[in-house]
Amino acid sequence: MQVQFQILRQKPQQSPYLEKFDLEVEPGTTILECLNRIKWEQDGSLNFRKNCRNTICGSCSMRVNGRSALACKENVGSETQLFTQVNEAGIPVVTVAPLGNLPVIKDLIVDMQPFWDDLQRVEPYVSTQGRKVPEREFLQTPAEREKLDQMGNCILCGACYSECNAKSVNLDFVGPHALAKAQRLLADSRDGATADRLENYNNATAGAWGCTRCYLCNEVCPMEVAPMDQIGKIKSALLAKKTAQDSRPVRHRKVMVDLVKAGGWVDERKFGIYVVGNFFRDLKGIASILPLGLRMIGSGKFPPAFEPSAGTKEVRGLIEQVQEAEKIGNR
Repeated sequence: MQVQFQILRQKPQQSPYLEKFDLEVEPGTTILECLNRIKWEQDGSLNFRKNCRNTICGSCSMRVNGRSALACKENVGSETQLFTQVNEAGIPVVTVAPLGNLPVIKDLIVDMQPFWDDLQRVEPYVSTQGRKVPEREFLQTPAEREKLDQMGNCILCGACYSECNAKSVNLDFVGPHALAKAQRLLADSRDGATADRLENYNNATAGAWGCTRCYLCNEVCPMEVAPMDQIGKIKSALLAKKTAQDSRPVRHRKVMVDLVKAGGWVDERKFGIYVVGNFFRDLKGIASILPLGLRMIGSGKFPPAFEPSAGTKEVRGLIEQVQEAEKIGNR
């Protein structure tokens, strides 16, 4: 089959541009093999990273048809079926671009240093401080080791980092890759710094609460690590240990759950006052939302009363079942 590759190219200190290459390939040909052919047969100046070709090393991570993926894993047939873009001659088009949220060095090669720097911020290694070091090794049961399997599958390819909306707008956020690794350490029976780690991750912008829950990291992860799910586990651990007075992110979650349990949905009249105003304790917080409240009243958008939703009892029961299951899981 004939396919046109549109590759976003960029040289240092120059603006990016699209360059088109036509190939005759089999549907099962991987995107990486197509890039190899373009480099070997048409343009030797094309730059991209590669290594093992077995979807293990993560070197060839890039954006294929608008989403981050491993070029050695995706093939032409599936790409042209999922994305039906064609050029003026009716030939299927595959668009390839560098990873997002990272500086471009040249063509499809990005500078991964910010990615590694963010990973270091969660101290991604087992800490034995405060524990007696055994003569030979720290032993784990099969059940304890099994808890680490999913997070341990991460190959640090950068796909989740590339798609992270929170990272795009908040450079202080450590990223889903780092927090997935953080959860692996929280679950590791050999680690002796759990309390300190939780404090480090309990940050409104840089830590677990910086995640916007857009789900894109889960969607693009080639190893099914599900970074957003791991971030959710960190949040659950924090909620179990923290009170509503400890921080605004914790208070935000607890107040929302309590209001939904009480009325089936969020009573917006109370939500802002309880979260930002800290149950009338934070006068500066209340003053900060007062202008918005007055504008809402003036526009007729502030509800004068709150009516509980139908099925409030059932909603409350479901929430309580989930909370009880979480307590059992954290034991």
